[in-house]
Amino acid sequence: MSRSAIGYIALLAFGLAAPFFIYPVLVMKVLCFALFACAFNLLLGYTGLLSFGHAVFLGTAGYVTGHALKVWELPTLVGLLAGAGAAAVLGWVIGSLAIRRQGIYFAMVTLALAQMMFFFFLQASFTGGEDGLQGIPRGTLFGIDLADDMNLYYLVLAIFAASFWLIQRVIHSPFGQILKAIRENEPRAISLGYDVAKYKLLAFVLSAGLAGLAGATKALVFKFATLSDAHWHTSGEVVLMTLLGGMGTVFGPLVGASVIVTLQNELADKVGSLVTVIMGAIFVVCVLAFRRGIVGESLALYRRMIGQKP
Repeated sequence: MSRSAIGYIALLAFGLAAPFFIYPVLVMKVLCFALFACAFNLLLGYTGLLSFGHAVFLGTAGYVTGHALKVWELPTLVGLLAGAGAAAVLGWVIGSLAIRRQGIYFAMVTLALAQMMFFFFLQASFTGGEDGLQGIPRGTLFGIDLADDMNLYYLVLAIFAASFWLIQRVIHSPFGQILKAIRENEPRAISLGYDVAKYKLLAFVLSAGLAGLAGATKALVFKFATLSDAHWHTSGEVVLMTLLGGMGTVFGPLVGASVIVTLQNELADKVGSLVTVIMGAIFVVCVLAFRRGIVGESLALYRRMIGQKP
């Protein structure tokens, strides 16, 4: 059995046992943001596209899922799929406009369009404005009552595991190899005959859909959706999670999300608004001293220890 397979099995075993010694809602929050970071890493780490507005997909899915479950009274599974689908459609719209530019211009276009959507959510009646969309029912799934945190936890874990598997399949597929080629040398990928714009758009839509699935799941966990989910600050947080864990690595986003969410949860009551200052300091240290991130630096150290080139 390969080391990667052992790692996946160990991670799954830890996930199954985690709610028995860690507060289940905290672990569910980590899994939601880990999926969000993994989706973002697919775009940044493997395609080389930096989106500064990715939180709009998290927020859109949360609002759509909440409205579908609370107002339309749709089944829970349909509500989750509706949220992810809405995020994917929005990703297609924003991606179609953004991929016409490169580098910082691409990032600024995504930020500008995301802010437009943020102010739309602020004014729209179905979102609840500044009060948010509250009282979202969890419902049932296959006869299982999701009002129980333990039941919901294993649904969230299953969603994360399936999405994580999908991302790994994409990364190691021919499609994923083309995305890496675009990241490394876009002009050469064009010279080889690949329709780079099409591949970029597909990656953007897939990343948006998975980020939306994370937002839909988060709305189900906390039973509300707020403007903070679609704010640019949340977009900055997912960048931090990805860089801290290790951009372009398999487990990096999961590690980064776990560290950031746990720190925020532990420090919120102790230092209040200074949490953002601490997060900023962590980001600076990561950029200056751990450019590969926690997982990237650990892998590089391991390769040096066994005599391989980092």
